[in-house]
Formats: sequence, structure tokens, C-alpha cells
Amino acid sequence: MPLLSNNQIKFIKSLNDKKFRDEYGMFVVEGEKMVAEALSSGLKVEALYRKDEVGEDAMKRISALVTPSPVLAVVHKPVDLVADAVSPDKGLYLALDSIRDPGNMGTIIRLAEWFGIDAIYATADSVDIFNPKVVQSTMGAIFRVKFHYADICKVAESFTKAGGNVYGTFLDGGNIYSKDLALGDASPVMIVIGNESRGISESMATRVTDRLYIPPFPPDQPGSESLNAAVATAVTVAEFRRRLHK
Repeated sequence: MPLLSNNQIKFIKSLNDKKFRDEYGMFVVEGEKMVAEALSSGLKVEALYRKDEVGEDAMKRISALVTPSPVLAVVHKPVDLVADAVSPDKGLYLALDSIRDPGNMGTIIRLAEWFGIDAIYATADSVDIFNPKVVQSTMGAIFRVKFHYADICKVAESFTKAGGNVYGTFLDGGNIYSKDLALGDASPVMIVIGNESRGISESMATRVTDRLYIPPFPPDQPGSESLNAAVATAVTVAEFRRRLHK
């Protein structure tokens, strides 16, 4: 590939901004492993840039990383990011209620892949999953996990209409380790993860059918006020999967 022009560099750097990712329908992937995941994902790869071809200075200019990786790709976003109607008959799903931190979002997507979550639904004001920090922190899971932006209140209502359960974590909930749980093997189950500072919104809380509490240890000596959103996701989903496979 020939040397990068200033216009090409400007275009690639613009994709660090959600406004331009939305306008062009593309995002940036960096790193040998991540680019390999992108190439095998089925998504259209618009362009591929290697440091040994374009030069180290050019890679520094287009990279969002402190230390530029040997390879960078510009990839087209999937077309089915927004879910209008949901009618599951079973399975375990996540609903993200205004998750704003890129690190949390990336970790949750990785957890979703690890624990076999059927899909993630997120509010429109959640962080963009094609934010470079989110993409990097997913470690490739972004190419394999089903993710949709949606009205999660409506999605929750579709779960309950289908005879399913909608779980959320609250300080006044029932102990997750002793409470009976529907596991998603016979009906649809949604686990709601709340905003990092405010928790689950009032509108979503009214759709929750089962309130859960993750107790500290010892139970009578709580330390932190609450768990990090990604940590709470890991603890909650792990308990659901543990019961299904014990």
C-alpha cells in the first residue's frame, strides 16, 4: 500500500469520533489478533494498513493507542444494530441500562461471550460499542456477540409477555445465592445491568419482575457502596450459569 495521504489520515482519525463513525458507518480495529478477528467475522473490511508498508510515523498518526500496533483496519459496522421487535422463547439475555464507561462495556461484551449470553440489548444512551476503547477491551468478542441498541423497557415487556423473567440487582433485593432463579432453559430470562452511578432507572425498575441482591462478605460488614457494573455482571451471570450446569 502506498504512503498515506493527509486526507486518508484525517478520515481514519475522524473515526475516533462517534459522529463520524455513524456518518460513514465504519470503525477502526487495531492489533494483529483483533484485525484477524475482523477479517474472519464476515464484516466488510474497507482498508487494511500495516506499519511495515505505511511507515511507523503514519501508524502513529492514525492509531488511537499509546503504542501503535503493527496493523490497523477500517471496518464497516453491521447493519442490524437496532432491534425493533423481540420475541424470544427461551435463553439468557443482558439489558444494559445506560452503561457509559467504555471499559465496562467492553468487559461486559467479553463476559457475554464467555458465559454464552444469547444477546445484549442496550439503551441508545449507552456508550457506542465501536468506540476504540470498547473495541480493544472486548478482545475480539465484539465480532461474535449479538448486540443491539433498543428500547429495553419494551424488550423487557416482551419477555414477561412470553412468560419470562426480568432480573435486576438492588440493595433491597433477595439474596442471589438463595433465591429461586429461572435459568433461561425453558423461558426467556433478562438480566438488567444498571448505570455505573445511578443503577437501574426508575422506568426499567418497574419492568423488573425479580429483584436480586449480591451480598458482601461478611454480610454484616459491607465495604464499598456497590459493585462495579462489569463485576456485578460477572457475579450475576456466573450464578445463573452455575445453577444451570451443576
